Amino acid sequence: MASDKTVVLITGASSGIGLESVIALAQKSPDFDILLGSRSVEKGKKTLDDIRSSHASSLKGSISLLSIDVTDQKSIVAAKEEVETKFGRLDVLINNAGIIVTRQTDTLTKLRETFETNVFGPAIVTETFEPLLKKSSNPRLIYTSSDQGSIAHRLDPRYKTKYKIRGDYYRMSKSALNMLAACHKVDFAEWGCKVCAFNPGFCVTNLTGEAGRAMRIQNGARDARDAADALVEVVTGQRDADIEKSGIVDLDGGVLPW
Repeated sequence: MASDKTVVLITGASSGIGLESVIALAQKSPDFDILLGSRSVEKGKKTLDDIRSSHASSLKGSISLLSIDVTDQKSIVAAKEEVETKFGRLDVLINNAGIIVTRQTDTLTKLRETFETNVFGPAIVTETFEPLLKKSSNPRLIYTSSDQGSIAHRLDPRYKTKYKIRGDYYRMSKSALNMLAACHKVDFAEWGCKVCAFNPGFCVTNLTGEAGRAMRIQNGARDARDAADALVEVVTGQRDADIEKSGIVDLDGGVLPW
């Protein structure tokens, strides 16, 4: 059944920036049908229950759970079919799911796991959902990237603390994701899809586990809601001028160099 609302899918939305973006969009307007994408159905259901319990009085838009594992093509196809059956189209796809491999393992394993989620997954998710985006009158494709993937910033010692941070595999994956966004920005222009890579900044998330979360807080990381509020601006067209530019759309305004 087609929806007259803006249908938004956010992958990796059971925690962190994805979760805060679901809440922010639902609080923004009743004109959103938000799909909370979660790899784990159990975790997704608990997250949705927590949202409805903690934010019941402020929610305007509708939220529903969508099971999707971006590293599993069968899961991606099943999710696409579910969205197509329920809504007939997709207006906004936010490829948000991402990882940093922190456990001790060999380089090849780290590279494979990092790229599987941060690059291959978004590429296949986008390819699979492209037909549904084409059915939208105002399609948007957003990749949650990172300034850590900016080659220009990586080579600039003025970025002090960030300049010293290694994170080679994560940086590589986000650079690849930025190229994917750049390619889709060009390729999808002919059918009117607005595409961007988005930098959420240094936020408090579970990306690096509980120890990493504590480290982020200690080092002044921002609340994930800051990134979510900026993503709402991208979704609602308030950042279209930045999307038209060449670069990574930054949560604080403007764009960062590739």
